[in-house]
Amino acid sequence: MSRVANNPVVLPSGVEVKFNGKDVEVKGAMGSLHHTIHPSVEVTQDDENKLRFTPVNSAKKSRALAGTTRALLNNMVLGVSSGFERKL
Repeated sequence: MSRVANNPVVLPSGVEVKFNGKDVEVKGAMGSLHHTIHPSVEVTQDDENKLRFTPVNSAKKSRALAGTTRALLNNMVLGVSSGFERKL
């Protein structure tokens, strides 16, 4: 498994994640974002407001996609909670 996918995404207060099949919607104070999860990756939400990512099989592509999906959803959570900021 990807080392990136091993780390769960912690949801801050005020951020909601809704699953509709493979579609994910993340809502927060700054807006909402949508993403469709690849069929090779399974995403689960714990009671502790953590998202966990596991590849469906042991193929190299599935493991890589689990890490990529984790990074994308983490960026979505950060975007709807704190927004985008450019520092020069």
